[in-house]
Amino acid sequence: MKSISQNKLIFFLKKYILVGLLLFTSTFIEIYWAVGKFSKNISSGCMDCSFIEEAILMSLLTTFFLTFLFLALSLIKNLYLKRTIELIILILVWLFWNHTVFVDRESSWSTYTFKEELFYTFSNSILPVLVVSTVTIIALNYISKSHEPN
Repeated sequence: MKSISQNKLIFFLKKYILVGLLLFTSTFIEIYWAVGKFSKNISSGCMDCSFIEEAILMSLLTTFFLTFLFLALSLIKNLYLKRTIELIILILVWLFWNHTVFVDRESSWSTYTFKEELFYTFSNSILPVLVVSTVTIIALNYISKSHEPN
């Protein structure tokens, strides 16, 4: 009996470590792809911070937040609903980070209106967000199916 519960715990930990690694990697790739063109610009919030440091921090925060959120969403039995919610949350979080980087490294040094910030964030983000989020959700689905206890 102890072996069965230990086996479930190992599957659970392995699954969510893989989910965390996937979320960290995909978030870092998405941020770098979408707003990496502003990496040479000075940050208005932290003059000494590099773009890579900020992207790593954003990726870590996203990993912790979304791993626990996706764990809670695992209670939803309808797979299509669960994946749709995960996709929407992932897209919104990434758009938020991209907007944050754009404001911090570009628009705070200029005279962009909020509407222009949103437009530039969306136009810089649409392709990276769609491609990386689709791949991430497919990978999440694969991890979930391949790491279920028997």
